[in-house]
Amino acid sequence: MTELLFRADAYLREAGAVVAGHTAEGGILLDRTLFYPTGGGQPGDSGWIAWEGRQVPIATAVKAEGGQVALVMAEPMALPPVGAPVTQRLDWERRHRHMRVHTALHLLSVVVPLPVTGGQIGAGRGRLDFDMPDPPEDVAAIEEKLNALIALDLTVSDQWITDEELAANPGLVKTMSVKPPVGQGRVRLVRIGTAGHQVDLQPCGGTHVARTAEIGHVRLGRIEKKGRQNRRMTIELDG
Repeated sequence: MTELLFRADAYLREAGAVVAGHTAEGGILLDRTLFYPTGGGQPGDSGWIAWEGRQVPIATAVKAEGGQVALVMAEPMALPPVGAPVTQRLDWERRHRHMRVHTALHLLSVVVPLPVTGGQIGAGRGRLDFDMPDPPEDVAAIEEKLNALIALDLTVSDQWITDEELAANPGLVKTMSVKPPVGQGRVRLVRIGTAGHQVDLQPCGGTHVARTAEIGHVRLGRIEKKGRQNRRMTIELDG
């Protein structure tokens, strides 16, 4: 399995690694990676890897067999050989915007306490789909409450529980469309706030900011009807 450096430190921007292999599609497998692989509505990271004086752009990262992460080059180029030491660098501005949006969407699910039927994260905007038969009466109030939570500058942390503990607490799962990854023996929970003042706690494998004030002010876009009961709410970062 690839060691997921972003899981231990989402703010790490550069790190060394060793090429562990290649995929049939031309992906690069490293023994440890900074790059978050596409999943859970969050896009894969982009950036660069360098070896032997060469630097190549990485367009995205995807999950590969056996718990590995494959880096996808932005254009066809010679692959670094297996065993080669490389330096990996993130497109940090893009990753950080993903972190801000992702954390803001967790808070949106607090302000709108309805089952989530889908979601997507982008570099500057994101959306959640809710099981919401009727539109909200006061959209401005939702935006105001969301920004008030952000301004509290709450801490964002994580913890791990067992698959059995998650099964015993089904209320932790807010998303109907994406089930938490079970079968590995443990599941990661992301907490916003502290144990004494907890705002949100839910399973999530993505990257997040360390404190909510880092998100900055957000705007709530128009609410779209998607199907008989689903409504889509979009948020955008102000800067």
